[in-house]
Amino acid sequence: MTAGGENASVPELPEHRYVITFGCPDRTGIIARISSFLAEAGGLIVEAAYHSDLDSGWFFTRQEVRADSLPFDVEELRARFAGVARSLGAESDWRIDDTAERRRVVLLVSKEGHCLYDLLGRVASGELDVDVRAVIGNHEVLGDITRAHGIPFHHVPFPREDKAEAFGQVRKLVDEHDPHAVVLARFMQILPPELCEAWAGRAVNIHHSFLPSFVGARPYHQAHTRGVKLVGATCHYVTADLDAGPIIEQDVMRVDHADSVADMVRKGRDVEKVTLARGLRWHLESRVLVHGNRTVVF
Repeated sequence: MTAGGENASVPELPEHRYVITFGCPDRTGIIARISSFLAEAGGLIVEAAYHSDLDSGWFFTRQEVRADSLPFDVEELRARFAGVARSLGAESDWRIDDTAERRRVVLLVSKEGHCLYDLLGRVASGELDVDVRAVIGNHEVLGDITRAHGIPFHHVPFPREDKAEAFGQVRKLVDEHDPHAVVLARFMQILPPELCEAWAGRAVNIHHSFLPSFVGARPYHQAHTRGVKLVGATCHYVTADLDAGPIIEQDVMRVDHADSVADMVRKGRDVEKVTLARGLRWHLESRVLVHGNRTVVF
């Protein structure tokens, strides 16, 4: 039968899971305490990762538990696990996410559309299962492609001087969706400190260089001047320190002396798209644990 016919395959729904991410001062017995708690409740662990950081003395873990193996819902699991977290010294450095809750995303864009095109394509194909609630741009050029995907597009002009009102409008548009991620898909505007704080741990940026090299504007021109042999991209969380937030993912592509600035930009855009998509996926799957300005990615 052809696609859509009687015998066409139907994609299986992902298994319903609860994802526990946890960090605390390292000590003996942490794994035993967590696994004993889950075992006593009947929880079936289907994925587990651990890391003990010798430099900071901090322990990290991410665990996925089958939801149908527990006799209670995610709210009850959070309430019961709170006691375990307190006993291990992690008052706030833990969370439990429910994979049944579809991840909400808002995208911020400017004129360059390669990252937006890539993310919209991944969402449309089902490769990236997220709910893109809105795209907000400080120019109108990406409005048509956004609306073609059935997603609302909001144009918020930014003046050259005082941008406070524009950022206030952007914040209102973003916050009404309470997104799990605010993605700066080449937004080309520097978030003010109050927005960095409000969206801490949720604002994800793609920077078109291999940070900390070539920070700021025109990194490919800087790289070309230096005669670099690799260009790259960095996906990181946004903080008030420009281009210095915790790094989620990085990647590079080889270039050589024959490449012009335009060649480097073209190759760099390919790296940017993949790096942003990968970093966003890991963030939405609760695979990124932040400690200070460093990350552990499971």
